Amino acid sequence: MKGAGFSMDHLLAVYDRVSEAPDAVAHLRRFVLDLAVRGKLVEQDPTDEPASELLKCISQDQTDQRNLPVSWRRATVGKLLAFQYGKGLKASERASRGQVPVYGSNGIVGYTEKSLTARPSIIVGRKGSAGALNLCDGPSWTTDVAYFVEAPPFFNLRFLLIALETLDLGMLGKGVKPGLSRSDAYHQVIAVPPLAEQRRILAKVDELMALCDQLERERTRREALRDRLTTASLARLTAPDADRETFKSHAGFALDSLPALTARPDQIKALRQTILNLAVRGKLAEQDLMDEPAIDYLLGLSDVSGKVRKLLTPIDPSDCGGELPASWSWLPLGALIGGMDAGWSPQCENHPRSTEDEWGVLKTTAVQALAFDAMQHKKLPEKLQPRPQCQAEIGDILVTRAGPKNRVGVSCVVDVPCPKLMISDKLIRFHALGELSARYFALTLNAGHTFEQIEAAKSGMAVMQMNISQNKLRAIPIPLPPLAEQQRIVAKVDELMALCDRLEASLTTADTTRRRLLEALLHEALAPAASNREAAE
Repeated sequence: MKGAGFSMDHLLAVYDRVSEAPDAVAHLRRFVLDLAVRGKLVEQDPTDEPASELLKCISQDQTDQRNLPVSWRRATVGKLLAFQYGKGLKASERASRGQVPVYGSNGIVGYTEKSLTARPSIIVGRKGSAGALNLCDGPSWTTDVAYFVEAPPFFNLRFLLIALETLDLGMLGKGVKPGLSRSDAYHQVIAVPPLAEQRRILAKVDELMALCDQLERERTRREALRDRLTTASLARLTAPDADRETFKSHAGFALDSLPALTARPDQIKALRQTILNLAVRGKLAEQDLMDEPAIDYLLGLSDVSGKVRKLLTPIDPSDCGGELPASWSWLPLGALIGGMDAGWSPQCENHPRSTEDEWGVLKTTAVQALAFDAMQHKKLPEKLQPRPQCQAEIGDILVTRAGPKNRVGVSCVVDVPCPKLMISDKLIRFHALGELSARYFALTLNAGHTFEQIEAAKSGMAVMQMNISQNKLRAIPIPLPPLAEQQRIVAKVDELMALCDRLEASLTTADTTRRRLLEALLHEALAPAASNREAAE
């Protein structure tokens, strides 16, 4: 009697229910391979002749043969295959072209004119890319960081590759630089169908993998279309020439359409940035003509030094990010803050402090865009005297000064008590003058033209070792609204960021649900046949 096979209709039925799950196509590809090595991909034919040499190989093998098609056999890898060691070949003995490919642990690393084996083989990574698999259809040379496996007569080489792929040999890798022991590989178990069925399975795998390719192209096309529509919707919001009525129309469209267009949590990042960019252009909160311009407020402060007063001259909008609402001004950061300093970076212990009675030093990772994390710190060794003047305080505006490029110039406000936590010398600290909003400063430094200027002010010889100086930071232009509007902007940003948090959480939950549904559907597709066979025994 012929066994049941798996059709493209089944695959499409599964995929249609979970197409938005992360890595859905990758899961389906693995699903196809799992079916292939379990005898569930094509129908069995009782006239297929089991390989006599296979029967000889496993005559002494005690591996459980239950839940297999009648004509299949199961055995340990060591009973069926020989993982042969490669042989070192110096780089000087390799060429960029040649008749025989030279394989390292994960692919071709050169060519030579002589071969270690003339037969087609599978190269298995031994050191470095442990368990990586590569198929060579002709003569090859395998270096000493890999094994090569030639197919015995009862194995089609391509089917053997599938069988080895489903073993996840990479999971057997051990050590800092993972290495695969062939004795560990030899203990793994694989099933072998008749050669005729192997050929039918390969034909079906090719057919289904082509379908997976098609599904992947369609998903890529769909995601690209979503991304373009999302980008276009956000771009309309930030168009420099949009009047208030046009902006309201565009904003209404974006709010209505973005939930449908946004299918991935990472897409929320663009929405968050758009909110900040709108905030610092005066498009997020209403202007009130009765609000006192911030520059007038600053000039009226009694404790503003003469040096700062000289800086309170608005910068020409054409030299910054363009025109602002009437009561706003472009001003250098240095005119809006008191002193600026950095902290201290002693050699700390590589763990956080145990209690708040101990001193610690904040790491740069304590500063994220608009978010402060006091738990990101290291304990100060007891032999070192703390520097209380470096302790972080609520209201401190912090900017990362040094590190990888993407981590320099990030800013936030300290919004929780930090007893005995000092800032490091890779953090710049300052305070807003008078009643200017520290939160507004932080969001401004992360948005629009100001953010672009911070990016331009970074310097360094390598991407992973950049910095920004205090002088350059003081010169950064800030779009400054009236005090009352600063508070309205901060409140609106907080409100919209909370919406983004909820949308991001719902997308993450949806992804988790789809992933679990996909796993359940695939398990269901694999389980019934085995359950039916067990019930019949």
